[in-house]
Amino acid sequence: MFDQSPAPTSVPLKVAPQGAPHSALPSRAESVFSLRAFMLKTALLFAGQGAQVVGMGKDLAAASPDARAWFARANAALGYDLAAICFDGPAAELTKTEHAQPGIYLASWVAFRLLKARVPGLAFQAAAGLSLGEFTALAAAGALSFEDGLRLVRQRGLFMQEACDATHGGMAAIIGLDEGPTREVCAEAGVELANLNCPGQLVISGEAARIARACELAKARGAKRALPLAVAGAYHSQLMAGAQPKLAAALAAVPLAAPAVPVISNVTAEPHGASAEIRRRLVEQVTSSVRWEASIRYLLAQGFTRFLELGPGTALTGFLKRIDKSATILNVADVASLEATAQALAAQPT
Repeated sequence: MFDQSPAPTSVPLKVAPQGAPHSALPSRAESVFSLRAFMLKTALLFAGQGAQVVGMGKDLAAASPDARAWFARANAALGYDLAAICFDGPAAELTKTEHAQPGIYLASWVAFRLLKARVPGLAFQAAAGLSLGEFTALAAAGALSFEDGLRLVRQRGLFMQEACDATHGGMAAIIGLDEGPTREVCAEAGVELANLNCPGQLVISGEAARIARACELAKARGAKRALPLAVAGAYHSQLMAGAQPKLAAALAAVPLAAPAVPVISNVTAEPHGASAEIRRRLVEQVTSSVRWEASIRYLLAQGFTRFLELGPGTALTGFLKRIDKSATILNVADVASLEATAQALAAQPT
């Protein structure tokens, strides 16, 4: 399941004796390989809404006092039993945006903290998250506290639900159609491109009736599938604009620090800047396209070769494999995957 072949932690560089022919020197490929043995770059990835599943985090809490402590802290910070909803549902309750967003944040955070405890030498050099996962990434990078991030995503979920209730929106997945033709479909149907996840998988967003029309147009242009999604509204479209001033006010009340490592913005597909920019981009993100593929390609271009998906589901693993099959990706969602990932990391430089 995982690439557990041991990577060299020390590769001696060849040093040719004085007067030796040029052929005795290390080749460029050998030198680059030797250097990379010491420069394995790791990025953390955190899931967004839609990854929620009843039971997430439950076996981690059963197995770990530290996990139980984090769930208890979350309940205290929010003033209600979010842990019970994560563990036992019901699904209809967990799927509500106001619970799904903090629930995914919490389950992802617990996975992150348990992996750090299990692999004390673990280092990472960047973080990214899909939509609400960007908040988890910022918390993991030290830009905001666990509790502040949790309360923010709870408020974000409430604000977005209010925007959903005030509009009649929907979303659809467009499979097997390139970005250019999909943008043409969006323009013709009057909808927006919400997620650019990976090659061949895009998501559109807008008024429900227009989404139905866009699906017809996409199929006519050659999409393999155009599937309406079971969501409460038109996320990452202008129909969510009503949530933005409320989120801006909530963000203004929360202290933000400079991230300890680069955190990739969904809006720009590049690292966040100062705290004022972080606040601005998180507000923009509510109505902007999620540029996930571009974010991953940015990290790949910066030399990142190992990715850790933390939290429920493996959607980000699937996206990454469609972007670059050669990249290594491990995940932590439960006890079994925590142990497997810890063992795989033990066989590689951290």
